Amino acid sequence: MLRLRIITAAWLVPLALAGLFGLSGGAFALFTGAIVLLAAWEWTNLAGVVARARRLALVAGLAALLALLWAAGAARATWPLWLALVGWLVNLFWVTRYPARLVQWQSTPRRLAMGLWVLLPAWVGFNVLRDAGSVWLLFVLLVVWGADIGAYFSGRAWGRRKLAPAVSPGKSWEGVLGGLAVTLALALLFAVWQGLGVVGGVALAAITLVVTLASVLGDLLESMLKRHRGIKDSSNLLPGHGGVLDRIDSLTAAVPLFALLFLGAPS
Repeated sequence: MLRLRIITAAWLVPLALAGLFGLSGGAFALFTGAIVLLAAWEWTNLAGVVARARRLALVAGLAALLALLWAAGAARATWPLWLALVGWLVNLFWVTRYPARLVQWQSTPRRLAMGLWVLLPAWVGFNVLRDAGSVWLLFVLLVVWGADIGAYFSGRAWGRRKLAPAVSPGKSWEGVLGGLAVTLALALLFAVWQGLGVVGGVALAAITLVVTLASVLGDLLESMLKRHRGIKDSSNLLPGHGGVLDRIDSLTAAVPLFALLFLGAPS
């Protein structure tokens, strides 16, 4: 398994970095759109859609919607980012009240709708961040990775109080605090690097706090859906690493919220 993970990472990481930082404009939108569509394929399974033909039709429908947004100039619009904010507040309610509120979202149509407000704004958020330059795209990626690494080590060392035992028993509040420590340090470094000043630095730190917590929520949401579906990974598209959603679940929350709260977007 370790050998398989290493082989997959050896081609996946360079490909992802080349696409995220080497492309721009339409090429970048196509690259990130392809990732979102692969995630959408996996989401249809999380939503309980089994028939391959129906899953393909749903993914094709999302592809058409992304193309329409791009053609209409809405791929960098504000409203999908506000959709993300509202949607993730709803997701937070469901995750923190699982399984008591299961009946509110367990139907296949509602899980598919959930996927729409998770995946579509994530794609828009990536476009907004890339248009703003590579720095803030790099920052939000580092925030998500830093939160994950900090949570892992602090959780292993001091984890006692469970964060969401019904959803993901391995996560702890101590892990969350460790992740926050790492991401706030990143915010300080970037504030100094970018010359944001005291006010700008405080604003970046506050937004980073929210985005870090959102990244944890993104992970928990997918864990909840997988638990309900009775599966361990979203797919086996990435040998040794599970599925695309398993790799980007935190980013689906962090990217659009950071784009909205820190950078904003043209109407």
